Amino acid sequence: MPKALQDIAVLDFTHLLQGPFATQLLGDMGADIIKIERPGQGDLFRTMTFKNRWVGGTESPNFLAWNRNKRSLAIDLKAPEAKTILYKIAEKADVVVQNFRPGVLEKLGFGYGDFKAVNPRIIYCSGSGYGDSGPYASRPGQDMLIQGLTGLAAATGRGDGAPTPVGSGFADQIGAMNMVYSILSALYWRERSGQGQEIKVDLMSGLLQHQNQEMVWVMNFNENLERPSSSIGHPGMDAPFGVYPTCDGWVTIAMSPYNKLVGVLAKPDLLVYDDPQLLFDKRDEIWAKIAEETRKWTSRDLLEAMLAVDIWCGEIKQHLDVVDDPQVKHSGVITTYEHAKVGPVKVVGPVVRLSATPPSIDRPAPMVGQHTQEILREYGIDEGAIESLEMRGIVVQAKIG
Repeated sequence: MPKALQDIAVLDFTHLLQGPFATQLLGDMGADIIKIERPGQGDLFRTMTFKNRWVGGTESPNFLAWNRNKRSLAIDLKAPEAKTILYKIAEKADVVVQNFRPGVLEKLGFGYGDFKAVNPRIIYCSGSGYGDSGPYASRPGQDMLIQGLTGLAAATGRGDGAPTPVGSGFADQIGAMNMVYSILSALYWRERSGQGQEIKVDLMSGLLQHQNQEMVWVMNFNENLERPSSSIGHPGMDAPFGVYPTCDGWVTIAMSPYNKLVGVLAKPDLLVYDDPQLLFDKRDEIWAKIAEETRKWTSRDLLEAMLAVDIWCGEIKQHLDVVDDPQVKHSGVITTYEHAKVGPVKVVGPVVRLSATPPSIDRPAPMVGQHTQEILREYGIDEGAIESLEMRGIVVQAKIG
């Protein structure tokens, strides 16, 4: 049975969740996904699991979840021969997808310009946490950190409890969807123009876009939504993954070496828990002990200390705080459009960046039937027929003003 993308070849430099989910979706549609992996360890997700359990005793369920419909090519990207091999593949490839930290692949000779020189029709899609510039560009772009920074964690969970991250890799999966629809759009544009292009997708902008109904409400009424008295959490992660109190707020700590965090907190007695199984079995006990220490810090001081040793961490922000966040302002993702009835409306705008075909807001959300006559005329319905349809209530043209 034929598949929609069976003639599309994808060079896949992705790892963890966002990028692999995107390329898996393309693979499910028939694309030939050539997954580039480091010899030996391969994708970092191969080494990660929940509850210290492995499928068949050896395989990561996390990796298995996001990497079907692919072929794996294990190659050292730092070796000179890698360029010869991958450039040769790129001559016939259609798409390159990568989600390394900004600048990493470019330094190795695998940036958009490098592949474009080999194949001008190439479509090059990069995924990152916060974009390739701005105050957060060098931070780790992990899912839970993004949930905290964009207001999602503060809006989730028990009303009288701590901010609660969504119990799934929501930001990564949204990022994957943005990658896929951008790639498909670029492929369609190439069919019409013959031109490839560069695509940039980031998790922070994407998660803001997918909270647009909450953000539009909050921004236009200048009030935060209150959480209900129910809560959710992720059942599979071990300590120290979680949300922690400080003396003036909350911080998130994601997948980070436990001993590094113990070093920052200067509590060597906590190393008694430094075992993969204990970190899961005693996770509530460990959380409480770490929280005792984080409460002694301001959020700012603790974040600076953790970031200095590359611990994956971030602030917890409410939605109104996010609007003034320096990275959000830098990205320009918050914008305004003019509604036909209510005037200016603040919204989260398009969040993917296509170099040749950038998205834009050209129409506000319409009133019911605002464009009825326009559309009918455009598709050849004559005036008499339109009038008849309106008289019988089959179609309605909105009256504005």
